[in-house]
Amino acid sequence: MNPEKDFSPLTPSIVRALNDKLYEKRKVAALEIEKLVREFVAQNSTAQIKHVILILSQEFALSQHPHSRKGGLIGLAACSIALGKDSGLYLKELIEPVLTCFNDADSRLRYYACEALYNIVKVARGSVLPHFNVLFDGLSKLAADPDPNVKSGSELLDRLLKDIVTESNKFDLISFIPLLRERIYSNNQYARQFIISWILVLESVPDINLLDYLPEILDGLFQILGDNSKEIRKMCEVALGEFLKEIKKNPSSVKFAEMANILVIHCQASDDLIQLTAMCWMREFIQLAGRVMLPYSSGILTAVLPCLSYDDRKKRILAVANVCNQSLMKLVIPEDDEVADEGKPGLASLPTDTDQEESLSKQEGVSGGCLDTSGDSNFSSTSVFMPASAERLQVTLNLDGIVQVLDCHLHDAGAGMMTRIAVLKWLYHLYIKTPRKMFRHTDSLFPILLKTLSDESDEVSADAAFEDISYQMEGGPSAKGSMECSPTTPTMNSYFYKFMINLLKRFSSERKLLETRGAFIIRQLCLLLNAENIFHSMADILLREEDLKFASTMVHTLNTILLTSSELFQLRNQLKDLKTPESRNLFCCLYRSWCHNPVTTVSLCFLTQNYKHAYDLIQKFGDLEVTVDFLIEVDKLVQLIECPIFTYLRLQLLDVKSNPFLIRALYGLLMLLPQSSAFQLLSHRLQCVPNPELMQAAAVMILQIKHQNIMLGNNFGRKSSSIHSNAM
Repeated sequence: MNPEKDFSPLTPSIVRALNDKLYEKRKVAALEIEKLVREFVAQNSTAQIKHVILILSQEFALSQHPHSRKGGLIGLAACSIALGKDSGLYLKELIEPVLTCFNDADSRLRYYACEALYNIVKVARGSVLPHFNVLFDGLSKLAADPDPNVKSGSELLDRLLKDIVTESNKFDLISFIPLLRERIYSNNQYARQFIISWILVLESVPDINLLDYLPEILDGLFQILGDNSKEIRKMCEVALGEFLKEIKKNPSSVKFAEMANILVIHCQASDDLIQLTAMCWMREFIQLAGRVMLPYSSGILTAVLPCLSYDDRKKRILAVANVCNQSLMKLVIPEDDEVADEGKPGLASLPTDTDQEESLSKQEGVSGGCLDTSGDSNFSSTSVFMPASAERLQVTLNLDGIVQVLDCHLHDAGAGMMTRIAVLKWLYHLYIKTPRKMFRHTDSLFPILLKTLSDESDEVSADAAFEDISYQMEGGPSAKGSMECSPTTPTMNSYFYKFMINLLKRFSSERKLLETRGAFIIRQLCLLLNAENIFHSMADILLREEDLKFASTMVHTLNTILLTSSELFQLRNQLKDLKTPESRNLFCCLYRSWCHNPVTTVSLCFLTQNYKHAYDLIQKFGDLEVTVDFLIEVDKLVQLIECPIFTYLRLQLLDVKSNPFLIRALYGLLMLLPQSSAFQLLSHRLQCVPNPELMQAAAVMILQIKHQNIMLGNNFGRKSSSIHSNAM
């Protein structure tokens, strides 16, 4: 520093003391400066005050010499003390050189700068608030300072500044938010702790409504929640908890839509605490905002569905995810089936899932994968929430996006069973609530539903798939009468017939599936749908089957189900008598396909009491090649005859005269069988058939006895009359 330079009104002794390496001498100089400035204040000499501050700033605080910088810092603090309440008029000039020293390489100088700023702020109090951003910026850097003394000093200054903000009602939150949004993405633990502490303070001030700006910082908060420090994670958890409490208290002022995408991202976090917290927020958002969340359904389902298969290690996340899933499902209503292009008005104020995906893809490239919410929002704070008493908010359900997510999870081989069940329940729910829109997706969904239906490792999922398939094939409440019908089942739509074709093709290509789960699948379909239509359509399709061996096997399977399953009780009764045109038509349809397998054809004739035709068919068996498989089928038919289903047939054996062809048919089967257990079984049964000649002789004897009784009765009557007359 040039000793000949004029530093007036500072005296040479003050200048020398400010440049001294000893703190005591610099402190003496500061006291002299304080006395000098007080005089200028008394004289109202603003120019002199500014000149002193300028000298201390330019010639000392920003000097190249370290001792001069230290002298300048203590001198500026002395000026502030002297100015008192008037220091607010000169804060810019006082603060800027001190903040510059925050970046000094010398830790002692950074400490002195912190001490000087503390004294300046302490005097100015609320007057420093217009300069809050620069103070906060400087403090955030010192919070991560490696020197413990500097950190300690910054903490004192930080507490002072927090007190001032808490006491004041003039804090400019709007100008502060961009800085907070920027600094919240710091990876330094101390900087994160500093940020969270300030958020907690601002949240606690009644006059500061930080909730309005939550979308700006929510993503950053979830980032901090994943910090390695337990203390920081706990602080952040508390901050998020306070925000959520306020959201529950004031839902009408919450910008739910602006935060939905942020929650979707963090609901998929690998960190359990982040995921659980985000899922809890999502649960509250869905329940509080209601249909406002519908445009984000595909993203929500992407995040929630995998959680439904979590085990006990993540049971808390599983429980919350279940609530989210159920609550979201309830938001879909029949009104969502109204197609916008049919003249129905729909609000376009909320973005669709497609818009959401595009937005997310753009945001992922900002801030190292974090959301950047600094851009203009497409939402207004008044349009995202409607109280329950108000008119329901109209939003557009993007069904395509939801179905795409559901389809993706069904195709995912790694998806857990509970996830797959939830997907199938969603599909069924959508078919009930929005049948017209959902039928557009039927062609694409059928193959995967069919695969799920036949997945033997996932029987519960298969059961749920039955519901989806059955609803599609029934046509839904608004689709019946508007769709093409199948060729042979006029009461069902074309999807039913198409499904039956695909199911039989799958059985044909996967014979093991037919053996292990074929009967189960068909029986379940008969429970959910019209059994007559199922058998009618399958018989019609099998009639044109080119693979005759498969056709024979399939007919045998269907016949066994028809004769043995409790689900087919009504259908068996319908076929047993053939009293109606419908039953006769069904018999003819079945008969044509049942001819693929001779033994099943005979059993169908037994069921329908066409005994003469059964006998005629058995007579033809002599012309066939009798194989082991053929004899096994005959054996099984004999076993079936002994079952409760054919009780009526066995009782008809008593009426030998009326059922001669039934007896002949059974004897024909007996002659086909080798000397086996089935042969013995049928032989014993036929031995119980009454002998026609003996039955005729017994009938004559019974008639004679009846005649004698009548004659005896008449004689007894005449004798009684005679006795009575004599007595008279």
